Amino acid sequence: MATLTMLEQAPTPKPVNRGAADYNDLTTETANAASEGLDTKSALEIARIINHEDAKIAAAVKKALPEIAIVIDTVARSLRDGGRLIYVGAGSSGRIASLDASECPPTYSTAPSQVQYIMAGGPKALASASDVNEDSPEIGQRDIARRRPTRKDIVIGVSASGRTPYVVGAVEYARARGAKTAAITCNLNTPLSDVADTTVITEVGPEVISGSTRMKSASAQKMVLNMITTGAMTRLGYVYDNLMVNVHMKNAKLVERGIRVLMKVCDIDRDTAIRTIKSAGKSIPIAVVMLKANVDKMEAVRRLTKSDGNVRLAIDDSRLEL
Repeated sequence: MATLTMLEQAPTPKPVNRGAADYNDLTTETANAASEGLDTKSALEIARIINHEDAKIAAAVKKALPEIAIVIDTVARSLRDGGRLIYVGAGSSGRIASLDASECPPTYSTAPSQVQYIMAGGPKALASASDVNEDSPEIGQRDIARRRPTRKDIVIGVSASGRTPYVVGAVEYARARGAKTAAITCNLNTPLSDVADTTVITEVGPEVISGSTRMKSASAQKMVLNMITTGAMTRLGYVYDNLMVNVHMKNAKLVERGIRVLMKVCDIDRDTAIRTIKSAGKSIPIAVVMLKANVDKMEAVRRLTKSDGNVRLAIDDSRLEL
């Protein structure tokens, strides 16, 4: 575990101007003309206004696709090389990041250590507000220092405003330690962008409730994080065609999903799928390679090891360079 002494010995991050713009100048904090008089509207009118504003989210994300693609490949390279994806966030942004991190193991059988999150205020802040921690870049630096970021890792700061001191401090520290860094924000020209290698900006505009970034901003962040981890896991070969071949079969629903995936990928009946899964040690990737390449379990394992877990390349017995 990192200590305060370790923090003092770390490379000194370059100073960042955190007072360059007032919060009132951020688009996510300004009033939305489309929702004026919201408190006088009927339930249906409120729903229509929110829906109309939500329709703008996908277009905002679309404009950021080139940057999202860069982050996808960076994450894939980091994970392939034994590094980690570490999200850092606060408030709604931190909760969105924690959700994405926690869903990777059951979806792709990744180890919990591969995709992590750091939340301002710690895990207890997921269920209750801990806003005071957001204002301290030093606490952000301390929390990321405990994870000991290295050149193999990528640290992604998630902040709708792009100004959250906790997140800026953490990303700034990680970059100084050599980690790759990215920012996910909804405003232009922010301190978080200044300290990140790559910035994904989704300009969703003013919220229906001024400053309530758990709405459009959080929805945009959820879409972006979905793209990043889904894209990275697909690039790593944990998806075959468009199927979840790396599913972790830890409950009845996921066991059934694994059976159906194997049946579809290999065009086999249910009984054959079940037998193969058992002989593959309950591993869908091993079962797929065994059937598609017509090899035994030992050879399937060898191929998957050689391809870093990429199922398609293991079938072809080749290797992808990211």
